[in-house]
Amino acid sequence: MPAPVVGLLHPGEMGHTVGACAVAGGARVLWASESRSEATRRRAGSAGLEDAGQVAALARQCDWLVSVCPPHAAPETARLAMKHGFRGSYVDANAVSPATARGMARQVESAGARFVDGGIVGPPARTPGATRLYLSGPGAVEAAALFAGPIEAIAIEGGAGAASALKMSFAAWTKGTSALLMAIRALATSEGVDPALLTEWARSIPDLPARSTATLRGTLPKAWRFVGEMHEIAAAFEDAGLPGGFHAAAAEVYERLASYKDAAEPPPPDEVLAALLRR
Repeated sequence: MPAPVVGLLHPGEMGHTVGACAVAGGARVLWASESRSEATRRRAGSAGLEDAGQVAALARQCDWLVSVCPPHAAPETARLAMKHGFRGSYVDANAVSPATARGMARQVESAGARFVDGGIVGPPARTPGATRLYLSGPGAVEAAALFAGPIEAIAIEGGAGAASALKMSFAAWTKGTSALLMAIRALATSEGVDPALLTEWARSIPDLPARSTATLRGTLPKAWRFVGEMHEIAAAFEDAGLPGGFHAAAAEVYERLASYKDAAEPPPPDEVLAALLRR
């Protein structure tokens, strides 16, 4: 039986590790280098991906397309793949709301392709046990079988939107509370009570001082990516009849840190707090 041919859109920090796991699962994995950066080219090469040049070539050559991109770009990425005539199985593994996932499912299926909903929990897939790819809808079990290596691919019950709902629920806590912690530190700084707050936290919630400082340092290179994700989570809450304001505010917190995109070295916490307080 020939190896499945998988196209990856696009091999960023997370995506290239997903592609490497498909290679480890025995697939031939292609990507499209057109208009992509040199850093992306290096990542794709390190993951063992083959360059097909253009997205149109992926649509012609691949049985599967796997989309791993910033949330705001997910619908357009799916639309472009369908425009180029892709009629295989399309796996959207992005951090989008269930409604966004279902909208893409309608778009993909109306073009004659099959849609598989996905959501990634955890960091880039380098360490076994740290990263899971949840999948739902028709083809989820087949899609899960494509991957091996560090990522754990798990098919769950439900149609399009189920995997995305799980991702939204998980990230609502992890990234939502990170934004809240940073905003609280900024508020305390603006009022001149940050040292006193850290002292009280050390007494009453001992893990929070170190956790908040680690969040201020570790979140910065990725903050720009979380803006769209927070808006998708807010929409998911509102679609369920719940307040979306928590995560709309979190999006603004991350937006204020977006200028640190891909920062090689994190600045000191005081600089981060000052950036949060700028309007």
